[in-house]
Amino acid sequence: MTQRMIEICTANEKANYHQVGCHSEGILLQFTKSAGDKKDPALGGMTFPFIFTKFNNWIIAIIATLSQLACNHTSPKTETLPYYASADFTPRWIGKNSSEINAIPQIAPFTLFNQNGDTITERNFAGKIYAADFIFTSCGGICPNMTSNMRKVQEAFKDDGEVLLLSHSVTPELDSVAALKNYAALNNVITGKWHVVTGDRKMIYDLARHSYFADEDLGRPRNENEFLHNENFFLIDRRQRLRGVYNGVMPTEITRLIEDILTLKKESTI
Repeated sequence: MTQRMIEICTANEKANYHQVGCHSEGILLQFTKSAGDKKDPALGGMTFPFIFTKFNNWIIAIIATLSQLACNHTSPKTETLPYYASADFTPRWIGKNSSEINAIPQIAPFTLFNQNGDTITERNFAGKIYAADFIFTSCGGICPNMTSNMRKVQEAFKDDGEVLLLSHSVTPELDSVAALKNYAALNNVITGKWHVVTGDRKMIYDLARHSYFADEDLGRPRNENEFLHNENFFLIDRRQRLRGVYNGVMPTEITRLIEDILTLKKESTI
């Protein structure tokens, strides 16, 4: 007999329902394949391997039905997102009127320069929702994929003035304004929508490590001379607080980021 793992949540469902029952790991049910597959009308005609025994056939059917219902949950997706305030990215669910909100840190103030040579500070993002990442223009590894995926986010919100994008160079000593301008042109960066920034290295690294927690080796002391590289995208709300973390090279994570931006837009109007 063979073992078969059936993932009830599809990748799309996991993205859509990660806050109402289908988490990022998915819901896995293990069945033992024996006499063959059986279609059960109660499960919408879905095919599952079952052991045809008198006792466990109904038990398995009940488990499968309950798991499928969890993924096909018809209740509206929650209209809020958690907050993140530590390097372990433990989500904190806080009501909008709770005093706990005051303990959530904001992105630290900064002064940097974008691809057009304009001075960019935290004030450019006041009252805006934005996605941020950390890249460098000469990167031949994950950065091209990250930038391609950030461009998808740009496309999704290109006509939405409430949503901005921010990419920080982690090699500012190499990434001059001219280098960023060329990089922006090659990647169809929309001026005013997506800021690709350079500036003081310590400021950028302090932002990365202390505001975004963009550090691969959590718990290990770092000095300012160590190179930082991270594939994550970060979602920041209108009040400059971290609300989401996403793998910037995974398409399903980009879908989730876009959906979470839409959730934040709704949250801002409640």
